[in-house]
Amino acid sequence: MHPAPRALRRAAAAVTLALLATAVGCAPQPEEPAAGTSSAGNTCEKGKLPTRTSGRLTIATDEPAYEPWFKDDDPASGKGFESAVAYAVARHLGYGKDKVVWQTVPFNKAFAPGEKTFDFDINQVSVSDERKKAVDFSSGYYDVRQAVVALKGSKAAKAKSVADLKDVKLGAQVGTTSLDYIDDVVRPTRAPAVYGKNDQAKSALKNGQVDAVVVDLPTAFYITGAEITDATIVGQFENQGGTPEQFGLVLDKGSALTSCVSRAVDALREDGTLGRIEQQWLSDAVDAPVLK
Repeated sequence: MHPAPRALRRAAAAVTLALLATAVGCAPQPEEPAAGTSSAGNTCEKGKLPTRTSGRLTIATDEPAYEPWFKDDDPASGKGFESAVAYAVARHLGYGKDKVVWQTVPFNKAFAPGEKTFDFDINQVSVSDERKKAVDFSSGYYDVRQAVVALKGSKAAKAKSVADLKDVKLGAQVGTTSLDYIDDVVRPTRAPAVYGKNDQAKSALKNGQVDAVVVDLPTAFYITGAEITDATIVGQFENQGGTPEQFGLVLDKGSALTSCVSRAVDALREDGTLGRIEQQWLSDAVDAPVLK
């Protein structure tokens, strides 16, 4: 007795559906984009990055904006080393000066944990493993050393080595690698004075509240050349761990812009742009004696 034609058709249809399901399941499937990435972030399409405000690039720094990093406390002027670097990076990303928005963010807040309100921050922030736990960094845009500034003729000004600074009252801005050098390299017998702003540290030096302050080398040259002319650079510290300390642009942790911004910084270093900007704005920051 032969099976009914309708039953045969149903069986054949069931087999066909099963085979199709198997084929679809084995076929390559389109990959889901990884968390925190975007097509714009991968391609770095100029002027079309996933910025905080579409079509605009928001850049942050602290207030006041010190020289020689900025000129006349005006980050938007394009004058001063970091202002010039910021606009060079922006142009490389496809954002002209008219598409850049500046924002004020305190130094410590820039690399504190939490979501950021800027696309990147530029404010002499040194790259460190500890800070990388909370934020992303671009490639380094400036190799920096820390230096000691004291009033001429003072005991601190006569220091020739790190050991000579151990009994000196030192000061630095809170949260900086300058303060880290006091704590980790000098290890003074007296606790350092800690200030919220570099302006406060400089005032303390002028008023004799501290014997010396620690700042980055270009800032040290500016202080002694233009702000406290009766001060002198005692010397600079050696790099710790054999690798140079670098300033990096700060971005939100996991930002889709990080790779694009790093590529921009790398390109500006390779084509000589960073070197030309440094020569223009930091040429006075020549060598100082090394404290060992």
